[in-house]
Amino acid sequence: MTATTDRVPLGPLSVSRQGFGCMGLSHVYGRADEAESLATLERALDLGINFLDTADIYGLGHNEQLVGRAIRGERHKLVIASKFGNRLDAKAHGRALDGRPEYAREAVEASLRRLDVDHIDLYYLHRLDPVTPVEETVGELAKLKGQGKIGAIGLSEVDASVLRRAHAVHPIAALQSEYSLWTREVEAEILPTARELGVGFVAYSPLGRGFLAGAEPVEEKDRRHQHPRFQAEALAANSRRRAVAEGIAARLGVSVAQVSLAWVLSKGVVPIPGTRHVAHLEANWAANDLSLDPATIAELEAAFPVGSTVGARYPAGSPPVPGLQPA
Repeated sequence: MTATTDRVPLGPLSVSRQGFGCMGLSHVYGRADEAESLATLERALDLGINFLDTADIYGLGHNEQLVGRAIRGERHKLVIASKFGNRLDAKAHGRALDGRPEYAREAVEASLRRLDVDHIDLYYLHRLDPVTPVEETVGELAKLKGQGKIGAIGLSEVDASVLRRAHAVHPIAALQSEYSLWTREVEAEILPTARELGVGFVAYSPLGRGFLAGAEPVEEKDRRHQHPRFQAEALAANSRRRAVAEGIAARLGVSVAQVSLAWVLSKGVVPIPGTRHVAHLEANWAANDLSLDPATIAELEAAFPVGSTVGARYPAGSPPVPGLQPA
């Protein structure tokens, strides 16, 4: 498979048609082998992927360190994105959402050290802090940008009204939210608002945490076992919908993952599928060359109407997602 340098706009940035979501390289979906993870990242760069997405919470810093190792000697070619504000808190016995200006500065400095870079191209608030106004967080990120610590500001999983408020303080380069055939709620207000404001849209979990690629969790420590959509009754119901995509894949002579990714790509957004396996990476990348006709897109959307997926996106007790709960 040959490399490509085709780029698409993401706000003011220029990125590959698909980015690479690095979270799964740090034990989230079961055991991860570090050598295999590094080999997969190396192959992603070989293919022409220049957009790598990580966060300080992934592997409690391990993921950023892994990315830092993978990009040595290649940094000048890449758009590196990381996130802060979604952290473990021993006092709260779980996660805490922290968008305080002083924490933003502390977090970016820590991420710069782990990544071993002098700036982060796109720095997201990972989840909205319900206490700290988004205007205060974005104001501090604007200062960090002015100091060259970050190149652009992003938000993750906020609703349209919060996006507008943040954008009024400083232009937001990108909004990252879950978006796939089985998670389409952003189409109502969030995606149109991003387009109106000129904010790029990054689709995480474009393969439904592997479900839309035909995969289901098998390892005991795979976090998907905790997700409502991966419980037996929900899996059975959702698999009936996936069968439509599988039929289309068979008809086109491609994989169901490629059909699912091609649908996301048809929406003019930048998906960031992740994998620990080179073969899956190469298959995902090949979806760039798959163009779905309007009738096929309509067939897929009829099988996955907005809000029809059985099961919530996250386990009970997860940090709330403004404007998108309980999906």
